[in-house]
Order: sequence, then structure tokens, then C-alpha cells
Amino acid sequence: MFGELDYMIRYEKGSFQSGYCIVEHRNIVVINKFFDTEARVNCLLDILSSLNVDPARLSEKSRELFAKWEKEQVQRTKDSHSG
Repeated sequence: MFGELDYMIRYEKGSFQSGYCIVEHRNIVVINKFFDTEARVNCLLDILSSLNVDPARLSEKSRELFAKWEKEQVQRTKDSHSG
């Protein structure tokens, strides 16, 4: 999905406070290479939520995944406000 949005993902060591950084003008995402798979996925999801994603740029499969993820985000927000 990030590739379809013209973002390059790199895994490197660094002292990122959030575990990742985004080089905005170059569309590069740098994730701490020492993170396990789950932490890497969580970083990518955090980044995805901060991007202005145009679903029209995504393949059909990615659009479906993105729509499902967005729906889950909305539900989590509702659940956190009601509890």
C-alpha cells in the first residue's frame, strides 16, 4: 500500500522517539530496524493514519483493506468515547 502511495519504507537504526520518522518531502518512512514484526506493523498503521490517502491511487485489494482499516478506526474511536 505504501508503494502504491509512492512511499519508500526503510528499516534503520536510529533514536526515533516514536519508533519511526517520515521524511515528508521525499516520501520516505524510516522505521527502527530493531522492532519486531508487530511493532513495525503498528508503526506503519500509525503512519497510515497520519497520511492524506487518496483511495483512487490504490489497487482494488488495497482499497478494500484501507476501507476495512478505516472502518475499524472509526469503531475504535466510538468505543473509546462511549466507555
